[in-house]
Parts: sequence; C-alpha cells; structure tokens
Amino acid sequence: MTDGMLLREAIGDPLLLRYTVVILDEAHERTVHTDVLFGVVKIAQRKRKEQSKIPLKVIVMSATMDVDLFSQYFNKAPVLYLEGRQHPIQIYYTKQPQSDYLHAALVSIFQIHQEAPLSHDILVFMTGQEEIEALARTCRDIAKHLPETCGPMIVIPLYASLPPAQQLRVFHPTPKGCRKVILSTNIAETSITISGIKYVIDTGMVKAKRYNPDSGLEVLAVQRVSKAQAWQRAGRAGREDSGSCYRLYTEDEFDNLANMTVPEIQRCNLAGVILQLLALGIPDVLKFDFMSKPSPESMRMAVEQLDLLGAVERKDDHVFLTTLGKKMACFPLEPRFAKTILISPDFSCTEEILTIVSLLSVDSVLYNPPARRDEVLAVRKKFISSEGDHVTLLNIYRAFKKVSGNKEWCRENFVNSRNMGLVAEVRAQLRDICLKLGLKLESSLSELANVRRCLAHGMFANAAELQPDGTYMALDTHQTVAIHPSSVLFQAKPAYVVFNELLHTSRCYMRDLCLVDADWLQETAPEYFRRKLHTVKS
Repeated sequence: MTDGMLLREAIGDPLLLRYTVVILDEAHERTVHTDVLFGVVKIAQRKRKEQSKIPLKVIVMSATMDVDLFSQYFNKAPVLYLEGRQHPIQIYYTKQPQSDYLHAALVSIFQIHQEAPLSHDILVFMTGQEEIEALARTCRDIAKHLPETCGPMIVIPLYASLPPAQQLRVFHPTPKGCRKVILSTNIAETSITISGIKYVIDTGMVKAKRYNPDSGLEVLAVQRVSKAQAWQRAGRAGREDSGSCYRLYTEDEFDNLANMTVPEIQRCNLAGVILQLLALGIPDVLKFDFMSKPSPESMRMAVEQLDLLGAVERKDDHVFLTTLGKKMACFPLEPRFAKTILISPDFSCTEEILTIVSLLSVDSVLYNPPARRDEVLAVRKKFISSEGDHVTLLNIYRAFKKVSGNKEWCRENFVNSRNMGLVAEVRAQLRDICLKLGLKLESSLSELANVRRCLAHGMFANAAELQPDGTYMALDTHQTVAIHPSSVLFQAKPAYVVFNELLHTSRCYMRDLCLVDADWLQETAPEYFRRKLHTVKS
C-alpha cells in the first residue's frame, strides 16, 4: 500500500496491531508521509514492547540512503547490504561550469549521436514540461539537417502530465538503424526502467518544492540535485550493459553538492503533518521524534495556519484538535482543501467543491503540446470561464462525465484521460468521507458564485490583490506575484483572486486562480484581513 494509506490506517490503530512486519521501501525518497511513518512505527514498536504485545518488526529498504542516520534513528538497528547487479558506468564531467545547461544538453546529445553506435539510446534528465518540449523541438529541427551518416533520431518527451499513450512510447523498441533520445523529468530516476539506455545526460538540475516559513511561501523552483540523485541518474545507464553518464557540471561542482536530498519534511508547509499527528493522538506534536527535525519556525507557522482555519486550539503550550479539526483530519488532503469541503454545505455546492478539490489533488488533467498551441486554444474556448481556472476545470470535468470518459473525446480536447480517471477515483473517496461525516451533498449547478464564495472562505490565506501599478500582491506575505500565462485570467486584471500554488521561475507566478470579491474575504476572517491590510498601509 502507499505510505499515505498506512498513515491513515494508523489514525484508527496507532499500534498497527493488524501487522507483525512493516516494510518501508524507497526510504531515500523521504516523502512527508514516509518521514511521519518512521516516527509512527518507531512509537508503535516501543509501545508494543512495553505492553508485551506481539512485537512489530520494521524493515527499511533503499538503493541509496544515509545508512548511519537510519540505523541510529531506529535504535542502532542492524544493517544488511545486498550486492546490486549494476554494470560498470563511465562518468564524464565538464571541464568548465556550464552557464546554460539546456544548451550544454543539446550539444551533448548531438555529440553522442554523431560519435556513438546507433544501437544505443540516450536518456536526458531535465526539470519540466516547458524545457523538455522546447529542447525536443530544437532536436527534431537539427536532426533533419544532419548528414546521412548520422542516422535518424526519434525524440520522445516524458513528464507526468503527458497522456498515457504518449508516455508509453518510451518503452517501444527503437527501430533498426535509428536512435531514441528520451527527454525526461526525474520521473525516470527511480520509478521506471527503460531498456536500451546506454547514455545518460544529467543536467544536474531538478524542480522541487521549497517552503519559507518566514514569508509563508511554498514555491516550486529549479535547484541543484543531491549526490544521491546524481548517482541514481547515472545508474540508469548501467541497467542492461555497461554505459556512460555525462554530467553537465564539473567534478568540483559535484563534490560541493549535498550528499542527500533535503527531506520534504524540511522544505514543505507542515500544516497537514501537524493535523495528522494530532489525529494520531500524539500528545506533544512540537516534540515529535522526526528523523530529520523541521525548523521550529516551520512548526510554529503550521500551528498558526491550523489555528486560522479553526482546526486547533491552544491550552498551556499544548495544541488540541477542535471538532472542525477532527473532521478535517478525516480527509487525506491539505487542511485548506478539507476545510473548503466541510464548509461547502453552507453554500449548497458540495458536489462542485468535491470535483474542484479532486482536480487540484492530481497531476494536471490538461495536456498542452506547445507545437499545437492554436489548436489547443480553439478547442478549450468552449470550456473557458471568466470566473477563473477552477470553474474552467469544473466545466471540463462535467463535459468528460457527459461522454463517460470517452478516450477519443479526451484526445480531441487535449485532456489526460488517465489523470481524469484518477480525479473520479479521488472524488468517489472524498464523497464517501462526506457521507460518513453526514454532510449534505447539494449541487449549485447554475449559481457558480456560491462555488467561488466557498473557495474564498476555504483558501483565503492564498489571496492576492491587484495593485495600482498592475502587479499583484499576496495579502498573506505581501510578496509581489503575477498571474501564470497558462491561467484563463492571464489577460484579465481582476481586483482580487485566490490561487492554488506559487511557481517560481523568472518571477513568482500564481497558478490555478479563482475570481473572488473583497467582501467575501473580509467576512471569512475579518481579524486576519484587518491585520494584513493594516500592515500594508503602515
């Protein structure tokens, strides 16, 4: 099962009495759920021993992990090493640091293509869709003008929001006398093995979430990989035969990389983690035994956010769940989404909110191939709502349900059918939780202002206001932000919006926006906005 599922099970059974052995695999990935699970199984193991119950055996597995850290944390647990079956890999570094890793990747691809035997394929690690699609176009254009002696090249992108049929292309055998070049995000680091890869090009960069508790901003930004990630990437070249890894950075730069990726628990918003720990009945969440402790500021900020949402109350330096907080903990969601669902009956729009939250909880359901931009814009016009991205997504989901998820319809409308299927599954799960909690499931089919008002009440901490100079300011952090070009509100200038997340590239962009009224925000949390707006004025 997933780490999240076991964690939810632990809420009802903190000692995990149904199990005698728990195996935690891929431990090096250090997701938030895994890190919380480490603490939960450690407590369960100790308590079962104290209460003379059947002992709990915990096995932690990983291909690359900080063995000493794990062994120490689990009370000096013994370590077993298993010999891998990896073939030898030749590592190459650049002589000088590369200021433009995309250009360096392009040069490396064609250098290998011209010099190496055609029977071996190339895997290039990049950071995201825009980068991958741009490089794919350039590679295809250059490949057309190469001398015949080079042989043809098939360029295949690979990233999470690609439709399933296009993702599967990476596994198709390469035609004889041809070379396959796969441009991938870190999805190909550990999740999948692609046969035929003999050359890996590692740009040394990855897109990851970072949270700053001082500013309260959680941004998705491009950053350097860790040594552990670099070795994972290199390993992809030696799965079937000896291979080569071309690192687009110097050996000195490699030596200066962090040994391990910073665990997600130390670079994310902890509001959801604190909510889960309180639901698990942990008496003092601020002193929970994390393997890698988050900063006290992050913990404090998380408690403040939960307080603001009405999920917790404080008594004598201790934090307790309110009735609302207990209900919020029933949902496997970010606290703000759980709150939005719980208040939706007040606005008679629970069915719509369930759909929107489900759409925001999976990878993008929209597929936007840059080469067919005009085509995409033309077919999307019928779904676009001037009320924002949430309502636009709602329109797309309704149309998807009307055609019963027809795959042809998905292809024609550039919709990712697999991700849409996931949305339906998530929605069914959330709907079940609502029924168990006795929530009234009403629909606000024609009155979409109710939906936006409900979103304003649940996501008020992610609100932004238009400034006289045409920029936006996030009301919570007073940071200058901009509307992402992919938003349906990109050309509009609404006075107030709430947004789902911030993406930091050349600027700080808001993604997934919804048009809201200032009055709605004020009625949601009058004291909070009085404080925020007062700070801005002073």
